[in-house]
Amino acid sequence: MAMVVPHRILVAPSGFKGSMGADEVAEAIASGIRRVIPGVSISAVPIPDGGEGTARLLAQATGGSIRTKKVTGPVGEKIYSHYALLGGDQKGVAVVEMAAAAGLSLVPKNLRNPAATTTYGVGELINAALEQDDVHTILIGCGDSGTCDGGAGALAALGAKVLDADGNELPLGGEHLENVNSLDLSEVNPRIHEVRLVMALNQHNVLTGKDGVARVFGPQKGATKKQVKQLDAALTRWADVLSDAAADHSRAADVDFFQGPGTGASGGLGAGLAVLGAELTPRFEALIDSGLAGLNLTREIERADLVVTAEGAIDFQTPKGKVPAEIATRAQQVGVPVLALAGTLGKNANMVHDSGIGAIASIIPLPMELSNALENGAELLTDSTERCIRLLLMGSAMNSSIIKRHRELTAGSVPQSVGF
Repeated sequence: MAMVVPHRILVAPSGFKGSMGADEVAEAIASGIRRVIPGVSISAVPIPDGGEGTARLLAQATGGSIRTKKVTGPVGEKIYSHYALLGGDQKGVAVVEMAAAAGLSLVPKNLRNPAATTTYGVGELINAALEQDDVHTILIGCGDSGTCDGGAGALAALGAKVLDADGNELPLGGEHLENVNSLDLSEVNPRIHEVRLVMALNQHNVLTGKDGVARVFGPQKGATKKQVKQLDAALTRWADVLSDAAADHSRAADVDFFQGPGTGASGGLGAGLAVLGAELTPRFEALIDSGLAGLNLTREIERADLVVTAEGAIDFQTPKGKVPAEIATRAQQVGVPVLALAGTLGKNANMVHDSGIGAIASIIPLPMELSNALENGAELLTDSTERCIRLLLMGSAMNSSIIKRHRELTAGSVPQSVGF
């Protein structure tokens, strides 16, 4: 009896931050698979997570285009950014990737201060998308942000006025929200009310409190302990003001701006845009399940004999909305096995098996410097994929051998003293 070899493999990875984009990861995995199974049918579906690369991936997947726009960067300087106009059946959908205008990678290390950085450029990208007459939906990818201004900067770019008690407009930056008194939305770009705003975000992120965005992510973005406390207090004041402003907007009236799911996404951008009626949607529901992004992942999973996914790190956080767990959850529903590869396996990585991931493996074969691993990520990933596929096939061959010998023993064609 021959081993069972998969005929159709779906490769659906995320990117490896600082090393490879999701499309490069998919290519490296496919190369490793073909070393072992040259004629296998591979379907590559790089998965965006709302962070860096989301707009370009979705434009590529749908035959759309990338539009370049000069906007205000997170530290106030002008930068070249971009947004996507999707093609095919997704014509009329624009994708604004907040990281392209306010991402942490755009903040020089010596200027990393989330009390001062701004999302103003994100609002400018939204305005640019609104200038396209056929755009009816704007999909906003949240992730990899370098800000903590509650979306106040984006609102200001869209025409809102963030005011202090004397009616003066506040400077940009989350630290100034401690003085916010009111929000005037009367001069917001009127086109915003004609489109659907869908934010692809992590719903575990809330705006205020012990699990709020300032306390959880502020230190990662360069905030000191003192700044963390100040930012949380400022965002709490901001949530009060947003709640008051939302009372006049039917699509936002029921939002809990303090602890509502997703309000803390991208430094509070979720809360800021929710006041305009933006839908705070779990990122993979928005990017995969909604049909807005044009990724036919469900169909590809159903056709596959095996799914291979990947991400830079797999650990206890992976089941909380990371790509490998989201892919596995969907594959588990139709009984397709999942292999997940990672740059590193961190604390409690075995927790991912409950999500439907059958096996995990690190691509690092021996201790090495991080810089070396990042530089040679593609080669390491291809080699690791080859090793894993060979193990899977050996397991299949062993299973076939056991079944064959068991049948022979049962039929009496082999002396009963022969064991396994």
